[in-house]
Amino acid sequence: MTDLTTAHILDNIPFNPDIAGLMKRLRLKEGSKHEKEFCRLVDEARVLARPRGLYLQAFITDRGEDWVVIDRRRFTSRVLRVNVDQAYRVFPFLATCGQELQSWAEGFGDMLLHFWAEAIKEAALSCALQEVNRHLEAEYRPGHTSAMTPGSLEDWPIQQQSILFDLFGDTSELIGVRLTSSLMMNPTKSVSGIRFPTDTDFESCQLCPREYCPGRRAPYEPELYANRYH
Repeated sequence: MTDLTTAHILDNIPFNPDIAGLMKRLRLKEGSKHEKEFCRLVDEARVLARPRGLYLQAFITDRGEDWVVIDRRRFTSRVLRVNVDQAYRVFPFLATCGQELQSWAEGFGDMLLHFWAEAIKEAALSCALQEVNRHLEAEYRPGHTSAMTPGSLEDWPIQQQSILFDLFGDTSELIGVRLTSSLMMNPTKSVSGIRFPTDTDFESCQLCPREYCPGRRAPYEPELYANRYH
């Protein structure tokens, strides 16, 4: 279980969504028949939303060919092992849109309204993640960092999620996030991972060949694994 004296729990994160940006992403035109209804949903969400975040400083105590021990937990991943090769400390993190928006979105039977609500939840998650990163930078000054999340690569499968959650402790009590039996997170718009200092930019997308991924943040680099991680 995580030491609450070193864990940082962020539960007072303001949510002021960019309506114009959301409308552009959802391809809703200003002045269209859907604009008023969408803005009503955003106003509802702004009142209800309570995005939250959690992170802690943890130390690497042992390493192997394809594993690393962090705070007595062994994580198996060649990519993670190489990425933290020069690091002695890392920052496990968890961010969520909050249970309030999860329950709110579940109440929509209309498919279009539910689709919009999911986009609003994602905006709240982004807000929480930005605050975690901002707070981490202000508190620890780690310099340039990158992050990895369990399940984002075959090399670091979703089964490792339970080890990460064990490191956090009672996440349901801390920030309202629980891990399901299928290792998915609830609320669904939540993200967990390990942020680490590095001189090299890294995104899991660089090692993922999946085409047409809406969440892609970097181009696939077919030679990267052989050049850096083999």
